Amino acid sequence: MEAFGPFVAFIRLWIEAIVVRPCTVTIVALTFAIYGLRPFFPDCAPPDGVATLLAILLIVLMTAINCVSVRLATIVQDWFTIAKVVALVLIILTGLYLLVFGESQYKDSFENIFENTSQDFTKVSLAFYSGLFAYSGWNFLNFIVEELQNPKRNLPLAIAISITTCTVIYVLTNVALYTAISPDEMLESPAVAVLFANKLYGKFAFIMPLCVACSTIGSANGVIFTSSRLFYSGAREGQMPVVLTMINKNTRTPIPAVILTGALSIAYLLASKDVYQLINYIQISYWLAIGTAIAALFWLRKTMPDAPRPIKVPLIWPIIFILGCAALVFIPIVAAPRDTGIGLLIMLSAVPVYVIFIGWKNKPKWFNDLVDGTTVFIQKLFMVVDDEKED
Repeated sequence: MEAFGPFVAFIRLWIEAIVVRPCTVTIVALTFAIYGLRPFFPDCAPPDGVATLLAILLIVLMTAINCVSVRLATIVQDWFTIAKVVALVLIILTGLYLLVFGESQYKDSFENIFENTSQDFTKVSLAFYSGLFAYSGWNFLNFIVEELQNPKRNLPLAIAISITTCTVIYVLTNVALYTAISPDEMLESPAVAVLFANKLYGKFAFIMPLCVACSTIGSANGVIFTSSRLFYSGAREGQMPVVLTMINKNTRTPIPAVILTGALSIAYLLASKDVYQLINYIQISYWLAIGTAIAALFWLRKTMPDAPRPIKVPLIWPIIFILGCAALVFIPIVAAPRDTGIGLLIMLSAVPVYVIFIGWKNKPKWFNDLVDGTTVFIQKLFMVVDDEKED
């Protein structure tokens, strides 16, 4: 908003709050359903609709927890993050043991591992979407920076530690998986960690889908938890309905914002049940928005050269980054025109919303009365009030 004005700012907010975050919850919930059902249907697909219902159940449960208590949501985040790391460390230790002490068969997958790799750069770019989605939490901490203690020190420190830790753990996990799974098996399996456990852990293989389920619960909870802060920030700038800033008098939770995120997640789930298709839908608009944010950095350096900048980096890094964003936006248009086209249409749905609710200043009285009446109804329904005006 500071760099490019309210319209571009609204598009950025719309992409993150209405498209990326809810769709991310949908993808995580589908992953939860796939892994959760795998032990019960090891050799065939589950009946139609079962995975969808299980994914919806997870979304509803996480939405309810974030409506009931901030403390409960924080406890869920802490413990299920631990469960996620435990699952990954278990895979890593097993793989390292097999590499060091195992027979030669456990090293077969590493011979000519890049054989038959696609040389089509458009397909490689789509692979980047799925790979980068795994790391998509790298910028989530920025959205709750107002709640951090000493953000000037702790924000870059937390990001540096977490990204380094995730990179090391993810790379070692992939190395470990190849000890028991061939590249072809990895491409064919919808639940790689379960396949790994079935091959190596015998009757204790149930541990793996349980850990993965815990991991996805933590991920879904974290996205819903931080998403409500996005709505709060947008509404404070007049770019979202004011009711989305309101909190329940007793639980102190932003119930309307949390429920909206959960409802949108279920809507995306009903629209598409293909994880990779959903990733393609959101990633083009996501990286377009990230690229625009980086462009704002250059603009502000030019127009406000003397502004205080507690955290500042040499411009070579954002230059490299914005070139990567451009590649991630334009190349997949050729590789998957339908998916990227749908993603762009979802993003552009923000335009009529902006024109009607923000750009249109002289609204008729009946329109304002309808908006005000809806706000009061939601306040009464969820017992929510404006936090800053509560007293």
